[in-house]
Amino acid sequence: MEILFKYFDDFTPTQIRQYESLAHLYKEWNEKINVISRKDIESIYLHHVLHSLSIAAIADFLPNTQVIDIGCGGGFPGIPLAIFFPAVKFHLVDSIGKKLKVVEAICEAIGITNVTTQHTRAEEIKNRKFDFAVSRAVAPLKELWQWSAPLLKRTMPNSEQAIPNGLICLKGGDLHQEINDSLTRPKMMRIFDIFKEDYFEEKYIIHVPK
Repeated sequence: MEILFKYFDDFTPTQIRQYESLAHLYKEWNEKINVISRKDIESIYLHHVLHSLSIAAIADFLPNTQVIDIGCGGGFPGIPLAIFFPAVKFHLVDSIGKKLKVVEAICEAIGITNVTTQHTRAEEIKNRKFDFAVSRAVAPLKELWQWSAPLLKRTMPNSEQAIPNGLICLKGGDLHQEINDSLTRPKMMRIFDIFKEDYFEEKYIIHVPK
């Protein structure tokens, strides 16, 4: 938990309580449903929570922004972001229902009220639009963009968002071929430039504007 205070100093008491609760809740649920790698559970705040919050460092979502988390798994990056942005609406989607059960239970346990869930694949969602799509290492960028592009609203000319509407995904390693294959022109940011931790040395935030 201390690693969060190293980079953020303006959490409310409610946010602190919610973030503090994540460790034991995920440990409990991981015994029943494996949503986090066993070797990672002890590093949940660095590897999962802070990693998720790198998105908050580049995208200061305005109140009532609509965000879809594609392939949310056990709730990353969606749950840490929902705590950080309590006035933003997050829709967490996954094709594996038991993972959403964990998401729903954790949100209920710590009083997160700005998260909805849907057991489906992103490409099957119809008649809904979002300002942003977020995702963490779910699929190649080409597929993520194919799934998210139809779900995204175009940025309004008078938008006050910090960055244009679009897809924001967390990825690692050499991404040149993956970006080339996607036929997109994303902005790529090194997370190590935001959080000076060795873990983030080869991890990136990719932003593809709509």
